[in-house]
Amino acid sequence: MPRKRPSFSRLERLDKKYIWHPFTQMLDWEKEPQLIIEKGTGSILTDIRGMDYIDGVSSLWVTVHGHRNKKINAAVSAQLRKIAHSTLLGLSNVPAVLLAERLVKIAPKGLSKVFYSDSGSTAVEIAIKIAFQYWQQKGKEYRSKTGFISLKEAYHGDTIGSVSVGGIDLFHSIYQPLLFHSWKIESPYCYRCTLGRTYPDCGIACAEQAEEVISSHRHETAALVIEPLVQGAAGMLMQPPGYLRKIRELCSKYNILMIADEVATGFGRTGTMFACSQERVLPDIMALAKGITGGFLPLAATLTTDEIYRGFLGEYRELRTFFHGHTYTGNPLACAAAIANIDLFKKGRTLRRLRPKIMLLEKELKRFAELEHVGDIRQKGFMVGIELVKHKETKGPYTLDEKIGIRVILEARKHGLIIRPLGSVIVLMPPLSITRSDMKRMLEIVYKAIKTVTTTA
Repeated sequence: MPRKRPSFSRLERLDKKYIWHPFTQMLDWEKEPQLIIEKGTGSILTDIRGMDYIDGVSSLWVTVHGHRNKKINAAVSAQLRKIAHSTLLGLSNVPAVLLAERLVKIAPKGLSKVFYSDSGSTAVEIAIKIAFQYWQQKGKEYRSKTGFISLKEAYHGDTIGSVSVGGIDLFHSIYQPLLFHSWKIESPYCYRCTLGRTYPDCGIACAEQAEEVISSHRHETAALVIEPLVQGAAGMLMQPPGYLRKIRELCSKYNILMIADEVATGFGRTGTMFACSQERVLPDIMALAKGITGGFLPLAATLTTDEIYRGFLGEYRELRTFFHGHTYTGNPLACAAAIANIDLFKKGRTLRRLRPKIMLLEKELKRFAELEHVGDIRQKGFMVGIELVKHKETKGPYTLDEKIGIRVILEARKHGLIIRPLGSVIVLMPPLSITRSDMKRMLEIVYKAIKTVTTTA
């Protein structure tokens, strides 16, 4: 007989007593009432008190076809009747094999080998280690290629390696003594261009600056790491058209590997399956996670070319093995969910059906520009950042103490919407399956929340 669920108040007390929440100031959490989710359907989340909310950030950018999608539910259930987990170290399993084939078929051309892990951070960490070891094993003349280049506002995860190629001081500065050095290039941030230029007259000057850094360090650089088209955690910073293509050309020109971090941008978020394809860019290594299982189970994958893979082949005594692995690598349940997720893209014509919703989103966002404290509206597909400013004319920012982003999302929550800010940037990234009516309601709630909070700020 199933156990009776604890009362609302007891669950809230237990949460405060035992859970340490990620990216959460716990002093504030202990003072404020919490929201504890119990179930979800489609784009709607329901808390323990029965209140419904639109999932405006896809449960942290992962939900693709909606919560409790019947096809993915069935795939996980069917796999559970066979086996929940079996190691991939020295063995294999059916879903891992079949998923690898599907990933290679939909990935940019040339990516032909799949290394599984369990999160975006580990997918990038693996990419970094693969790039490093590849050059070390290629020959003596390449062993100086030990460094990495990334963007100034980069976020690639929370492991020490992925933080080392990150660039957001708010998240990373405290860990500086633990990190390896990486060289930085300017993040394209047209609204606040650090070079004092204006797009498109700038000629993508930030790419010229990137070439200076890449050229100077080409003999000591293993790879450049970049989020294609959109730097998500940086505040939804959108790269101008042609920038990504230029970065690919520079990597090829100066003989360094290009690592595409598609953890956030992959699986339809920018309007195409992968962001790289919008500029016909073929990376040497690609990191995937978040939407790979449709938001059902943790899984990640790092894809590489055959050339890189062959650099790890050798006799046992040569120790060219990639000595990296995770206990739940290639977990059958997660892989089964991912297969169903990818199949849904084709069977449900997800990307084609997404196009009119992207156009609607773009149209509805235009009116946000009339709000006094909206400085910039950034959109690429279903990735949106609305930057709030204290002074529109000067672009003067709000201070951390003003908690403007937090106040807006809490106001939105009162009206049935769950979103999460990045500082003073309000982020919208709903499930690709969201209905037009729910999307319109989401935007109306955000509009009113921004107007209410900034009027009283």
